[in-house]
Amino acid sequence: MEQPGEEQAGPQHLAHDAEAFMGLAHGAALWSPDGTLLTCNPAFARLFNCFAGSIPAGIGQRQFLDLVEQSGLLVQSSQAGGEPADAGRLDILSGRTMVFSDGTVCRIVGSPSRGGGTVTLCLDATDATRNARALERARDSAVTADQTKSRFLRAANHDLRQPLASLKILIYSCIASTNEAERSQALHAMDVSVAIMEDLLGALLNIGQLDAGKVEANVTTFQLASVLERLRVQYDHQAREKGLDLRILPSKAAVKSDRVLLERVLGNFLGNALRYTEVGRVLVGCRRRGHLLRIGVYDTGCGIPKEFHEAIFDEFFRIAEQQDYRKHSLGLGLNIAKRLAHVLGHPILVDSRPGMGSLFAIDVPIGNVWHSTVGVQEINERIGGEFAGLACLVLEDDVHLRNALTTLLERWGIEVLTLEVFDDIAARVAGLAGRPDIIITDYRLRGGVQGTDAVNQINDVLELPCPAVVVTADTSPDLIASIRGQGFPVLIKPVSPSGLRVVMHNLLFEPELVPELS
Repeated sequence: MEQPGEEQAGPQHLAHDAEAFMGLAHGAALWSPDGTLLTCNPAFARLFNCFAGSIPAGIGQRQFLDLVEQSGLLVQSSQAGGEPADAGRLDILSGRTMVFSDGTVCRIVGSPSRGGGTVTLCLDATDATRNARALERARDSAVTADQTKSRFLRAANHDLRQPLASLKILIYSCIASTNEAERSQALHAMDVSVAIMEDLLGALLNIGQLDAGKVEANVTTFQLASVLERLRVQYDHQAREKGLDLRILPSKAAVKSDRVLLERVLGNFLGNALRYTEVGRVLVGCRRRGHLLRIGVYDTGCGIPKEFHEAIFDEFFRIAEQQDYRKHSLGLGLNIAKRLAHVLGHPILVDSRPGMGSLFAIDVPIGNVWHSTVGVQEINERIGGEFAGLACLVLEDDVHLRNALTTLLERWGIEVLTLEVFDDIAARVAGLAGRPDIIITDYRLRGGVQGTDAVNQINDVLELPCPAVVVTADTSPDLIASIRGQGFPVLIKPVSPSGLRVVMHNLLFEPELVPELS
């Protein structure tokens, strides 16, 4: 075979050029002026190893490319900007990008040789192509995230303004009214509006935590009755207010899951059922299915057409025909349930027909009851008077919140101690009328003092750790993780009395059940 530049170089140069050609790391081939193969280096032969034996000398580029494509070695071969119109040209490899079946990507570069032929170089573009695709995917993800965020903020802005607007009108009406019945009715409506805003803010927080990847499953074996009882306590009042029959069937089964996350999934199912059921019943029940326990929430609500059974788990999805029933829902509850179920690795399912009600269920592995870490709770028996006689130290520099919290705690029979200045905590604690049994602290206190630091200083004074819950309006996932990392449960403002009561109950009586999500 002719060597590169043979007719213009001396023997020493020829030998040097041939050695360099053969030693190239990239595949290289020399083609004659009439487009037939003169020679190729070992890297080229290894790259196109689809021939029986060596690549035939004298093969034309068209025949070479046809054989390579027919062998299945390539999954894609294309010219930049499309195939050229001149189908009869000899150099059809140059400018081509080849994707090999093993994922290798080569960009073919051609240049004239000194003999009038063509030198083909196969440049490895695998990493560059993958990086470009990764950048493209990252860009698409960023665009999608930006669009989702904008949609999210528009929906949140719209839905939060509605109860807020109602609240402003109700406050005005309450102030202006002299009729006790009207004032009572307005206060009740205000409570409903606040509850709606609280639900919306809670959903926003959950989505933020899931987006940030801050939610991890802590799987243990526990008795499901504890979760069912907590759900009954949380939703029974809401059901009775709507005139619905809420039935939660007892279960003695033990399951393997994350108790807090599972409760949040079922809570979203249950809250959704109560929201979209105007008449009838909502039932929570369990059924064994092999090694799994199916926990289902059945309702007699409006039902969902089959074509929406997947879409209802998308963010912000709402069925237009059910707008009258949505009660200011952001359309996030089922999306949160689905994402939490994914974190848990538990499948969820829906069965629903318009006018026939709905079933939302989750399948959970059945655990060994003897391995349960949690005993059956009887929370309902402990709610009444369980805090009576205890002392709670409140660290809150907002006087209105402090007064409201004090009133609430005193109604539960708790003696309330307060600190309003945080410059010399040791001296202030020494001046208290008694020792606290529990501490409720805002995270950001006056003077730049952090509630977690204040609690630690108080514990130093008391010379023993006092149960404490941190309250904050900052929903930053990093901050919440930091507070929890220091061993404190977190409640996000606005704090609901029921949520505070549950956390206090667990801190004081069952610390292993302190919720990780508020």
